[in-house]
Amino acid sequence: MKRTVQNSRLTFGDGSVSVQSMTNLPVTDVEGTCEQIRRLVSAGCDVVRIALPNAQSVASFRRVREEFPAIPLVADVHFNSDLAVAAMQAGADKVRINPGNMSEESLERVVRCAKERDVIIRVGVNGGSVGKEAIKRCGGKTQALYCMLEKYVRFFEERDFFKLVLSVKSSDVAETVEVNRQAAKLGYPMHVGLTEAGPLRQGIIKNAMALGALLTQGIGDTVRVSLTAHPVEEVKAALDILRALHLRGGVTFVSCPQCGRCTIDLEKVACRVYEHVKDCPKNIKIAVMGCEVNGPGECADADIGIAGAGGNYVFFRQGKKYKVAQGEDAVRQFLEEIDRLIQC
Repeated sequence: MKRTVQNSRLTFGDGSVSVQSMTNLPVTDVEGTCEQIRRLVSAGCDVVRIALPNAQSVASFRRVREEFPAIPLVADVHFNSDLAVAAMQAGADKVRINPGNMSEESLERVVRCAKERDVIIRVGVNGGSVGKEAIKRCGGKTQALYCMLEKYVRFFEERDFFKLVLSVKSSDVAETVEVNRQAAKLGYPMHVGLTEAGPLRQGIIKNAMALGALLTQGIGDTVRVSLTAHPVEEVKAALDILRALHLRGGVTFVSCPQCGRCTIDLEKVACRVYEHVKDCPKNIKIAVMGCEVNGPGECADADIGIAGAGGNYVFFRQGKKYKVAQGEDAVRQFLEEIDRLIQC
């Protein structure tokens, strides 16, 4: 059975899936970091992670914490346990560490402070941190990643610390899926995603494959879609993935791929409708179809739909035809119909 891990601002393991992203400015640029956090939260981000590489960054983190007293903030710390302790004292709700980068004595300091401050620890292991000897000893990289993670979990458990979120990532889709399947058996909430996934298009595809495989099996309590792009794009992609799996509310949008039967500019129409509804939080299904073959069937399965052929557009509501319009004005009328449905 999976544990529920929580403190005053964060809860993991309760069946919901949180979206996380990470600011990509030095936190010493407090104004820029705060503005980026505002954009992330506005886009739908639930948890924001901030890198703290030095003592000066901790002081800046404290100022950010004061600016956002209610938003869950995660301190990302490597190598230096003093920074991890200072981050908790500065108000971090969770600290992300790779225990392999710290001595046992240093980790014990982190544990003591986390207990005192009621802070969650995210135990992170990445593919890039596994040495050749460990891979050889464990019989492969996937098993080496799992063995490292399990070792660290036992370290914390032996010190009666159980407020853990586990994270084990690789830049390889199949490897990430397999090691997370193993890690989930340890019984802690999981932070899932693909590390170093690449720029926008490639990164979204790779993350969608890994996250889809894991989330459909119930593995994943918080997700980050790592991209070489603005962090707001990470949030948008994560929400799209969760909505596709019906793990977040919002519009389900379908449109046909277009073929030689199509007699309207379907791409233009579909893009116009999608842009109009993409951020709508209401659970409705909208269909935009381009011919008489798939149109009626797909629109019948939608809350509202439109199918165009020969310059005419047929409107559907709950599977029933109820209106016909012509030309460019039909799309405008359809958007008005959607707005009325959303406001109901």
